[in-house]
Amino acid sequence: MPIRILIAEDQQLVRQGLAALLKSDDVEIVGEAEDGAVAVEMAVAIKPDIVLMDLSMPVLDGVEATRRVKRAVPQTRVLILTVANCERRVAEALAAGADGYALKKLGHDELMAAITSVRAGKQYLGPGLNQEQVREFLDGADTSNVALTAREREVLRLIAQGLKNREIADTLSIAIKTVETHRTKIMQKLDLHNSADLATYAIRRGLIE
Repeated sequence: MPIRILIAEDQQLVRQGLAALLKSDDVEIVGEAEDGAVAVEMAVAIKPDIVLMDLSMPVLDGVEATRRVKRAVPQTRVLILTVANCERRVAEALAAGADGYALKKLGHDELMAAITSVRAGKQYLGPGLNQEQVREFLDGADTSNVALTAREREVLRLIAQGLKNREIADTLSIAIKTVETHRTKIMQKLDLHNSADLATYAIRRGLIE
């Protein structure tokens, strides 16, 4: 039986590249999702063996999408695909239930090794990131992001991308008043005072790539 894979990645060229890279008798691409919310919906409907999950996506980021997928379809494995220097975000994804991570620059053989490993129920921690730092973050050695809820992280990420309150409200399908409340709470929790500070924080914490 081929491995049934759902690709969750907001960049179409990357999705197509992954699909082409994995095309073989051993792999069946059962769906492609352009944002985290669609990834969750498709995972619930299709129940793939594995979701290849990008960390930085619109609507729902990879961490929250992973959390929802693992809650709704626990038998589905989630392999995070990320860039370098994202140890903190990878640790958050692992804490949310991800089964492993691999860098996007991997070749076919390395990516298939990662896929095979997580499908077998093993945790895959690929090369290219500081694994000791990932484990430290995972163990709670640095909890600076813990105070933010999943929705607050989504709002913070969109603020960092330069979206205004109305645009954030439309993107998340919530009221502008709710966005304003989230923004206020985020600033209070992080002791930051303007959008520029929030954007700098989000970039340093790897909330956007």
